Amino acid sequence: MRAIILAGLCGMTPLPVAADPFEDFGTAMKYGLPAAAALCAARDDRLEDFAVRGILQAAVVLALKSWTDGTPIARRPSGEGKGFPSGHSAAAAFGAADLAGKCFRDDRFAGAAAYGAAGLTAASRVHAGEHTVEQVMTGALIGFSFGAASFGIGSEGAAFSIGMKF
Repeated sequence: MRAIILAGLCGMTPLPVAADPFEDFGTAMKYGLPAAAALCAARDDRLEDFAVRGILQAAVVLALKSWTDGTPIARRPSGEGKGFPSGHSAAAAFGAADLAGKCFRDDRFAGAAAYGAAGLTAASRVHAGEHTVEQVMTGALIGFSFGAASFGIGSEGAAFSIGMKF
């Protein structure tokens, strides 16, 4: 009881007693993968290109959520709207594709780990009942497309790199 009162006094809300670790992992990767990619982009002096692609990726997701709201494809498993496409999946795939294609070019295992984390993020959204498989796959495709792209801002030219050379 003291912890709840102390948390309330500090302006914090206590975590749910039965938090789902898989769902928490997906939320962490929604932010973690793009953040890691941003650090790499800053290190490699390509932060401007990264930021433009990230903003466009988020804008496409938000526009599709708004445009398709009220249609069957946007209906979440809970019955709520604005489920198409999955923003968590898009953000995680964006970060993973940027990391794999630009930061881990020569390390296929690191690239596979980034893509694996993005895939688990998408799966966590289905597991949580927040999205359908179609919604997370569409979000992942949008994020992957913008993450693997390079618009050539501040560099030699536009490119598309998925990493994972075999």
